Amino acid sequence: MEINKVKRVKSNLLRVSLILLGIISLGLGVLGIFLPLLPTTPLMLLSAFLFIRSSGRLYRWLINHRLFGKYIHDYIEQRSIPRRVKWFTLGLLWASILTSVATLNVGNVIRLMLLLIAVGVTLHVVKLRNS
Repeated sequence: MEINKVKRVKSNLLRVSLILLGIISLGLGVLGIFLPLLPTTPLMLLSAFLFIRSSGRLYRWLINHRLFGKYIHDYIEQRSIPRRVKWFTLGLLWASILTSVATLNVGNVIRLMLLLIAVGVTLHVVKLRNS
């Protein structure tokens, strides 16, 4: 994404708030690497979104990061993710959802919602190109 074409917020309070939310999102995304129920890529994308509007320096750091930068760049620019990441993500998604549906003591409406969310995420991920 062209950083110069994005409108940055002018309010210092809003700018600091966006930076803090971006840092929180980034931290949760890093935790998501180790905790299967936290979605890493969407949280990293949220951080990039918040940083590009509040801090060009943090945005450039994130997209140039040796671990996260390629995934964010590929997703933003090409709407693609590596094939192995795609299948790992879907496997982890369905394992988590099916385990939750089978073991949690929740109503059928919640179970159905979890399954529908999993179907929606699956459709989105499958539509992404392989990089």
